[in-house]
Amino acid sequence: MPESKTPIDPRELEQAFSLFNRASEQLAATYAGLQHQVASLTQELAIANGELKRQYLEKEALSQRLTALLAALPAGVVVVDPGERVIEANPAAQAMLGAPLLGLAWPVAQACTLHPTASVGEWETTIHAAPLRLALSTNVLLGTGGQILLFHDITQPHALQVELARHQRLSAMGEVAARLAHQLRTPLATALLYASQLSQPQLDPVERVRFGDKVVARLKHLEHLIQDMLLFVRGEAGGRDVLAVADLLADLQQVMEPQMLERGLVFVVEHGAAAAQILGSREALTGALVNLLENAMQNSPPGARVTLSSRKENEQVWLRVVDTGPGIDPAMLDRLFEPFFTTRQEGTGLGLAIVRGVAQAHGGEVAVHSTPGQGAEFALRLPCAKKE
Repeated sequence: MPESKTPIDPRELEQAFSLFNRASEQLAATYAGLQHQVASLTQELAIANGELKRQYLEKEALSQRLTALLAALPAGVVVVDPGERVIEANPAAQAMLGAPLLGLAWPVAQACTLHPTASVGEWETTIHAAPLRLALSTNVLLGTGGQILLFHDITQPHALQVELARHQRLSAMGEVAARLAHQLRTPLATALLYASQLSQPQLDPVERVRFGDKVVARLKHLEHLIQDMLLFVRGEAGGRDVLAVADLLADLQQVMEPQMLERGLVFVVEHGAAAAQILGSREALTGALVNLLENAMQNSPPGARVTLSSRKENEQVWLRVVDTGPGIDPAMLDRLFEPFFTTRQEGTGLGLAIVRGVAQAHGGEVAVHSTPGQGAEFALRLPCAKKE
């Protein structure tokens, strides 16, 4: 028998079409919303692209200005990456250091082109016929770990400073010329008086020897005064020797210990910075420290203690001479380093002035601290030698 087909209910068909129409309307509304969002996003993207382009053009212009500025700067600028390799150097830096720097390891380039001076942060070039004196400052690039090295040519200012120091010494010499003449005349007149006694035929041999010794003593005093004067006028420039602090103190101990023992003093040497090194003139530094030690020795009574010590702090070496003598009158502290100022009858008044000159020539300083009745302390600060 043939199957009978179920008749379609018109109401169900109408309901299906109604559902289809509602779905179509929803799809159309959703599509329209998407079209609106796409248009809005396209507009925002266009605005963002325009802003990015504007920022790019501004940064490009800024980069060009910075490049032109670096090229025109009289100061040398070197940029190194975290691996200490040169990634940028302006023309001034290449002219100062005299070689292409890009791609070189900075420690190697530095060792080949620069030599440290006695002054902290100052270097001299080794590749020019007339060496340049450069001041170097280093700044860390935050976030990258690299560094910017800034060089200033201070050759002319340094030469002017040296000349100014020379003129100041000559000016000081003019101011104290009358005092010097008096200091020379007094021992010279005394020596002439003693020498005139030697010509007396009836003079006792013992007296003749005594007068001869006094003539020699006065002449030695004159020689000492003249030597100090020459040191003061000439000044003591820092040398080029790398000096171990331990060796310097050992030399001073060998020279001064017998004299201290002869005067009944306790001499102590403390090596707090034995491994440190300084750059300068061994002769000048030894002479300055001997002056300080002799002052301590001559102002200390028998049984007193004189200490020579060293200490390293923040790439600086402190050399201290401390005594337990009567101390220094506070009213005299400000005048101690003046030329020809002395509290001793046999003193020349130039020893401490020379000490200050030596300290300044080596990029350091000298300071004094004293409490009456509790001794005195002289501290000589010097920069450590830079590692090449």
